[in-house]
Amino acid sequence: MALFQYTARDPQGNEVKDTIEAADETQAREAIKQAGYFPRNITLLQADEIKAPKKGFSLSFMGSGVSSKILTVFTRQLATLIDAGLPILRGLRTLEKQEKNQPLREAINKMIEAVEGGSTFSEAMSQHGKIFNKLYVNMVKAGELGGVLETVLNRLAEFQEKAQRIKGKITSAMFYPIAVLVIAVGIVAFLLAFIVPKFQEIFKDMLGDKPLPALTQFVIGASEALKNNFLIIAGVGVIFFVGFKFFANTPFGIQFLDRLKLNVPALGVLIRLTAISRFSRTLGTLVNSGVPILQALNITKETAGNFIIAEAIEKVHDAVREGESIVTPLDASGVFPPMVVSMVEIGEETGRLPDMLIKIADVYEDEVDNAVAGLTSLLEPIMIVFLALVVGTIVIALFLPLISIITEMSNQTS
Repeated sequence: MALFQYTARDPQGNEVKDTIEAADETQAREAIKQAGYFPRNITLLQADEIKAPKKGFSLSFMGSGVSSKILTVFTRQLATLIDAGLPILRGLRTLEKQEKNQPLREAINKMIEAVEGGSTFSEAMSQHGKIFNKLYVNMVKAGELGGVLETVLNRLAEFQEKAQRIKGKITSAMFYPIAVLVIAVGIVAFLLAFIVPKFQEIFKDMLGDKPLPALTQFVIGASEALKNNFLIIAGVGVIFFVGFKFFANTPFGIQFLDRLKLNVPALGVLIRLTAISRFSRTLGTLVNSGVPILQALNITKETAGNFIIAEAIEKVHDAVREGESIVTPLDASGVFPPMVVSMVEIGEETGRLPDMLIKIADVYEDEVDNAVAGLTSLLEPIMIVFLALVVGTIVIALFLPLISIITEMSNQTS
């Protein structure tokens, strides 16, 4: 028996959260329905989660140890082996021998043991939730039930490759401004800590008690504040970082930041396009692989990457569960553009919803490419001007008194 955590609605529509023991997710769902609830989300609790559930805020940055690129290669190779006629066990053993990534190799070994013990491949995979997410497990499960596992694995590999490509483009677009910002902070810190104090001594020797220009006084004051209060400034920085991380992990913080992201000029457009592309491709891939629409919407909600988008998808899920069309709540959410709503409506009317969703994803991935290019071209001159202003202000502040000194010396000689 396994322990599942679930979220459901009672007949009055109130949300219920609890745990239940069952052999698998299907039995857990049936048991929840028999109890008079309408299940919305069911999660298998791993052994370590059962023994020591995580509470509160954590600063852990440890992941599964398996990158999306490694997982994509594994998925593609397994699909090729199964397509070539190899049984699943033999395919897993082949991949285990050649796998260099230790966490993935150990997971494959445990999956082999589970399948040999009578579990299905998807059940064995669900025991390694840190590596194989719900989208992965449910698509494999649908592929097993439909007898098209190799097709589903190929779709999964394509899905991961496209997601990785978009992530890579966004990362590369954000690298430039972050790099410039880090360089700017480094240059300013170096100038204030080492260069400004030396100029300050020169000014004292050559100008005595004569007042310095306001800009020069400001820069010298900043330099002295940095030298005399370095530990305090560093401590405030650490406290701010920890406080921000804590805030960003609270329900209110998640909602606030996700809403803010969507409304940031230029960047908000990119985030919205990426979220719509992810929604369309995830839902289209799941439904195309045989996953029921309600289950597919639940999984899509969990992989939305933005609370506002996830909330809109949840409303779509609730409406579809009540027998409504997917189009009405999608339009009412205000999150999805009219073009997306129209294409989904056409897909529903023609019975080709999965294909239409994939086309929407393709269109919006092109939009993401254009948005990334536009954002990069916009940020480059802004960051260059920003760096020039910061460094130029300090340099000008240091040279203003030098101009006075040079003027005095020239007057004395003449």
